[in-house]
Amino acid sequence: MTFLIPPSTLENQAYSSLHSPPLRNKITPGDVGILKSTLLPSFSLYSSLSLATYIAAEATNRVELKDWLWPSAQVLNAWWTAIGQPMCKHDISFGTACQALPWTERVLLSCVTIWGARLFARIACRSFSRGTDDARYEELKKEPGFWKRAFLKMFLPEAAVLSVISLPFTVPFTMGDAMPRIGDDLVNVVRALGVGIFGAGFAMEVMADTQLALHRQERTDLCRHGVWSLVRHPNYLGDTLVHCSFALLNMAGPFNPAVILGPLTNYLFLRFVGGDKQTETSQEERYKSQDPHKHEQLQQWQAEKNSFWPGLRDLVNPWALAVAGCGFIGVMFNLVKRSRLDQRQKDLEQWADESQLDPDDLATGTKLLHLETMIPVDLDMNETYGIILKSFQPETMT
Repeated sequence: MTFLIPPSTLENQAYSSLHSPPLRNKITPGDVGILKSTLLPSFSLYSSLSLATYIAAEATNRVELKDWLWPSAQVLNAWWTAIGQPMCKHDISFGTACQALPWTERVLLSCVTIWGARLFARIACRSFSRGTDDARYEELKKEPGFWKRAFLKMFLPEAAVLSVISLPFTVPFTMGDAMPRIGDDLVNVVRALGVGIFGAGFAMEVMADTQLALHRQERTDLCRHGVWSLVRHPNYLGDTLVHCSFALLNMAGPFNPAVILGPLTNYLFLRFVGGDKQTETSQEERYKSQDPHKHEQLQQWQAEKNSFWPGLRDLVNPWALAVAGCGFIGVMFNLVKRSRLDQRQKDLEQWADESQLDPDDLATGTKLLHLETMIPVDLDMNETYGIILKSFQPETMT
């Protein structure tokens, strides 16, 4: 007997009814596909938020408010694209929109949310504890007419950069796949690899921020232990790995090659615009004039350690192994969670066969589909069967 399988538990099912190609943004021959479906909506959102942030930043004289926007805006865009738009377009509930997402897209949205929420909390807490603007921006504000040029020179360009960086978690929900899907076995491998890289990158970011905060409570010199013994900017390396994982997870779902632009843009931005280059330029200027000892430490550190990517000898560093271990834990968590869903699905299929539900009864099938997706995963199977049985009218049972 054939049993209706919920879309959220199948990976080789292309789309749910709410995210099928006909209901995504329709691209006409005259459109520049990704520009209309993804980039322009993202830029509209980010530029609006950037304008509001610029106004607040000028009013409070805190340029660093734009740093608050960086992670929070990306999470907001991901949720709006994946959940908000289907809710508005199809007049459905929040729960229904969430249940319509295939497993890989749920994993992707969860990873973006976890990463963005933690980074936002970190930036906000650091800002409150410091009580003043970031030292990098204090120097910039000394320039004549800084605030008159800040929006066009800093805030708006970052909105454009964010629009490209967000491609891995906006394209899957708007354009769908542009390439043939990979086989089921390979899907599991790619998804596991994506989750593993996310776990490693996220762990490196958390370790770097935590170790730096603890170091500053006890000492005033540079932090060069822990993950900071791997590279000079482990937090930026972790962020790069996280964004690479977003693109990799796309390969286990509706893959569009355009998503590769996301992690590439993020990497270039961190390396040459607002990441390690900007940070070390500011550090060198401040330490040289204010703290000669730190300046000497920084010069020595620059001679010993790479800025961004670990050297070969650093790959056997215990902290590198710890980061890799965190990635492995992420993979195992994903496998356990997925196996529970798969087993639950098999149990429901077996129960449906034994109950002899009419596979041709569309109302019955739809009702079963809806109930199965709304029942908590951790509910006992006997309770699950009871709920489903009670939902059917006598005439729908054979």
